[in-house]
Amino acid sequence: MSKSNRRMILNLFLQNAGSHKGAWRHESTRLSELHDINHLLRIAKKAEAARIDSLFIADGLSIETKAVQHGPILGFEPLTLLSAIAVVTERIGLIATVSTSFSEPYNVARLFASLDHISGGRAGWNIVTTGVERTAFNFGLKELPAHTKRYERAREFTEVALKLWESWEADALVQDKASGVYADAGKVHDIKHEGAYFSVRGALNMMRSPQGRPLLIQAGASEEGKSLAAQYAELIFTVQRTFEDAQLFYADIKAKTARAGRSPDDIKVLPGLHVIVCETEEEAKQKASELRQLGSIERAVMSLSNLLGIDFSAYGLDDPFPELPELSEVNAYQSFYQMVKKIVEQEKPTLRELLDKYWVGNGQLSIAGTPQQVADVMEDWFVNGAADGFSVMPQLAFGGTEAFLDLVVPELQRRGLFPTEYSARTLRENLGYSVL
Repeated sequence: MSKSNRRMILNLFLQNAGSHKGAWRHESTRLSELHDINHLLRIAKKAEAARIDSLFIADGLSIETKAVQHGPILGFEPLTLLSAIAVVTERIGLIATVSTSFSEPYNVARLFASLDHISGGRAGWNIVTTGVERTAFNFGLKELPAHTKRYERAREFTEVALKLWESWEADALVQDKASGVYADAGKVHDIKHEGAYFSVRGALNMMRSPQGRPLLIQAGASEEGKSLAAQYAELIFTVQRTFEDAQLFYADIKAKTARAGRSPDDIKVLPGLHVIVCETEEEAKQKASELRQLGSIERAVMSLSNLLGIDFSAYGLDDPFPELPELSEVNAYQSFYQMVKKIVEQEKPTLRELLDKYWVGNGQLSIAGTPQQVADVMEDWFVNGAADGFSVMPQLAFGGTEAFLDLVVPELQRRGLFPTEYSARTLRENLGYSVL
């Protein structure tokens, strides 16, 4: 993708209630529809009509039982849901999160190849390693593997998946009735992988998918995560609270991608954007205030504890924020650790102050304003080396998603930052990449 045709990429984070932890309690949220697939299908079709590039579904593989009282935890399993969305949409990309720590490469390669076939070439895989200790207990482990080991496994996992998707050559499928040859056996290859974590003979029991392989996405901001992204990812989802931090991350990941032997343009940086948009700034600020009143401080403490692997419930909310361990001692989400540590060192907040001020979007960029104000920030980040686009996370799914699609997207299009039509049928081609 050349700089001459550079345009903003918009990915929509699909959630049942919204990105704000208290969204389910807001008066606009229809509780009867929260776990109804038709609600999510409507959002998907609306997003496609607005010309959004892709839908993204996060995932987790465990639940803290005491957290269920504070609202919806997670929704449907991502690949199942996106397969349903695939049959009611035609162009929008479909990105699912699957953990390399608690899955097997053959199954994952097959699942994403299936989604790619079902959708006609619109699948994307968000590669994560999972940093929540209790998840390990659901998969027969006594502890969460160390951060470095998780990324070693993730790297080999990705290599195996790539080999499996390549195990069918592009022209292997013959389907010649006269000769009785369905596929050319000489163009279907066992991968014969033997590594430190996996032994996989292959080949994949499915023909090559429409994109050649799904789009690869990475969401870690640790050094290991950025190294993995630089080698393999075409999109990287990132958490950046300020323009200055976003610029530094952007330059760093582009440089790492170049050092990995790829063009810096081969990876697109999409910071998370928690957003409330209304016709007037006063309305937007009022809605943001309403949501702050609905958020649960107890759930915020749980969320912070899970992300950092530290039990913050043992500390007083109004005491000084507890001293954090060294990064080398953190086995959970290192990118969140770095963000929190920077805030704590600069501002010396109490636990309550940090959660009240920054935990609306788990520390991500958060905007509440008019369509023009939201677009101004997005344009500034896009044109000044801080982002190639955004992973948009409406704080309210009911009404809030529609407001972004109806108000902000047309404003971006008027500014020439975002296209009005899809350019291709596959996700890869639509983003300017080639089918492999």
